[in-house]
Amino acid sequence: MEIILASQSPRRKELLGLLRIPFAIQVADIDETMDPDLPACQEVSRVSRSKAMAIAADDDQIIIAADTIVVCDSYILGKPEDKESAFKMLAMLSGRTHQVMTGVTVLKGDRHISFTEITHVRFRDLTAREIRDYIATGEPMDKAGAYGIQGGAALFCSHMVGDYYNVMGLPVCRLGQVLKEVAPEFME
Repeated sequence: MEIILASQSPRRKELLGLLRIPFAIQVADIDETMDPDLPACQEVSRVSRSKAMAIAADDDQIIIAADTIVVCDSYILGKPEDKESAFKMLAMLSGRTHQVMTGVTVLKGDRHISFTEITHVRFRDLTAREIRDYIATGEPMDKAGAYGIQGGAALFCSHMVGDYYNVMGLPVCRLGQVLKEVAPEFME
């Protein structure tokens, strides 16, 4: 039995490592475009399922795929395209509560379990200078919502309800429970 993480994210690799199970990495190359007319929590789950199914799996493989988005006032904030879009995203999150949604799929043979974990995050009011200084670190450029809670944006978060690891990109607790269902031999 082999576990494959369908992600190139160093954060997901680190988080899956917390489960202390061996795994390999294989990146799924899919179109991650989401339909803005459908609920964000449904779309992020669909994208994770598409990633899992894009990896050729046999019955001896377990595929874990995930996708994370930030949602504020029904707007999906993916990764910023440039510094200007990062600034707009962080300014939008300033002084407000938003949701971080991670869709996760665990696939084994013809069976899959998909779910979406949602964490509510509140940012304190941010100044334009704080936002510019944070963007200058380069940290926001490869992260949904233009921030990494495990990095400099920890200074922005005044309140959180839900799974901290979900905000980093992989809800480890719930994933562990799903893996127990799918492959109990790995989680004994």
